[in-house]
Amino acid sequence: MSLFGDGLEAAVQKAFTRPAPKSAPARMRYLVKQLKGTKAVAQVLGISQRTVERYVKDQIKKPRPDLAARLEREVKKRWQPQIRARARRTAATTGGIVIDTRARIGYTAPVGSTDDARIRHLTIALPPQFAARLFDAQEAGAGERQLQRIAAEGLKEVYFQDSGRRAGQLEEVRFTDIEHVEFDL
Repeated sequence: MSLFGDGLEAAVQKAFTRPAPKSAPARMRYLVKQLKGTKAVAQVLGISQRTVERYVKDQIKKPRPDLAARLEREVKKRWQPQIRARARRTAATTGGIVIDTRARIGYTAPVGSTDDARIRHLTIALPPQFAARLFDAQEAGAGERQLQRIAAEGLKEVYFQDSGRRAGQLEEVRFTDIEHVEFDL
C-alpha cells in the first residue's frame, strides 16, 4: 500500500462527475470497451478470456475478493480520463493541493536547533508547483519515498519557512511514522 500514491489518486477521484460502474459484469463490460477486447482484459486481470466473456454475458456476477479488488483498481485507473487530466492540470497550474497528515515530522537544521522530530497534525495548502511535481512523479512511476520527499519539500517551504519569510537554513524535512495522509485538490 502506498499512502502518498493512493492519497493522490483518491484526491483526483473526488473530481469525478459520474460514479464508476459498481457491479462486476458492468465493470468487465467497461474494461472490454476500453481495452478493445476480452483478451486484453483477461491479460490485465490475470484471468482467462472465457471468464471475462462469462462476466460480460452476466453468467458470473460475484468475483473472488482478489479479482474484485483488481477489477475495481483497473476500472478506477481508466475512469473519466479527461476529468482526471483536468483536475491534475488545475491543481498543477492554479489550485495547488492540500495535504492533511499526521506523522512524525522533523527536520535537519544547523547546530543549535531545538526542534526534534515530533508527531504533528498538519493541514497545509501546497502551491501549484508542488502539485505539479507530485503528479509528474506519480505518472513517471515514482515510489513512495520520492513522493514523500516532494511533499516534505513543500512542507519545508510553506510551513517551516513560512513561504520564505522565516529566516533559517533548514536543510531537510522528513516524514517518519506516518499515521495518516490525505490530499485534496
